[in-house]
Amino acid sequence: QVQLVESGGGLVQAGGSLRLSCAASGRTFSSYAMGWFRQAPGKEREVVAAISSSGTATYSGASVKGRFTISRDNAKNTVYLQMNSLKPEDTAIYYCAAGSSGSAYTLFHLGRYDYWGQGTQVTVSS
Repeated sequence: QVQLVESGGGLVQAGGSLRLSCAASGRTFSSYAMGWFRQAPGKEREVVAAISSSGTATYSGASVKGRFTISRDNAKNTVYLQMNSLKPEDTAIYYCAAGSSGSAYTLFHLGRYDYWGQGTQVTVSS
């Protein structure tokens, strides 16, 4: 069982930055691929980024490429999402997810995940 708790969301002006964190419980964090998803009101859930269990492979969605960076610290059981050059269309609830395959590809492209966090709100004002 893995429990995920996101933090770091908030209100920011367009062009600003935020760093989201997702703290995981359990001793097997380093075996899980981790990802960030988001969902805006009235829109479908969108995968934002994913990182492999070792941290050597990452994927980012086209809408955030070059602006968002996913990283992880296995010693701290934490995955991060650094968000720069934020736009109003980035406004959403951001969720982290864990995939037991360990593969960022499987999580990002196939949507196979095992655990979700409760989400953190990000609001970007224009």
